[in-house]
Amino acid sequence: MNVAKPTLRRLRRGDAPAVLAAFQSNPDMARQGDVSTLDEAERYVNRLTASNSSHEPWAVVVDDALVGLVCVSVDDEHRSGWFWYWMASEARGRGWTSAAATTVAHWALTTRGLERLELGHRVNNPASGVVASRAGFVREGTERGKFLIDGVRVDVHTYGRLRSDPAPAFEPMEMIA
Repeated sequence: MNVAKPTLRRLRRGDAPAVLAAFQSNPDMARQGDVSTLDEAERYVNRLTASNSSHEPWAVVVDDALVGLVCVSVDDEHRSGWFWYWMASEARGRGWTSAAATTVAHWALTTRGLERLELGHRVNNPASGVVASRAGFVREGTERGKFLIDGVRVDVHTYGRLRSDPAPAFEPMEMIA
């Protein structure tokens, strides 16, 4: 099967069914939010796309169908942002998350004008750490026992990327506003 090359575009309200499908694709998506119905998916998308939202959501799309999301939750006062991403199960393992994250991080630190990006991932999710490293983030530490998941405390690795950090070598994913 020859799959089209993914691109990035702004998240749209019409993406709610694909968001729901992504959340249903893997149990670990529950860490990304509470989306188990179409109404919840619509609220999720509406929260990210509202005109007064502090979020900069970029949909990872193949043939204009959403398969993932990269988002920066912006703190304009400090010119920084919390960086996060997810990918539907069927789109994982292809390098798309790394390419999308690297592209959006570059955009956020240049065009968007932020000076610092931060992210964190559970230590039992090393794939997310690979994405962070490929996107130029530097591991800054570990927050011990940060999350309580199913009655177990889970550590979180934290990362940062500054505008002044060297950019990783990468082939940018096309961004369509």
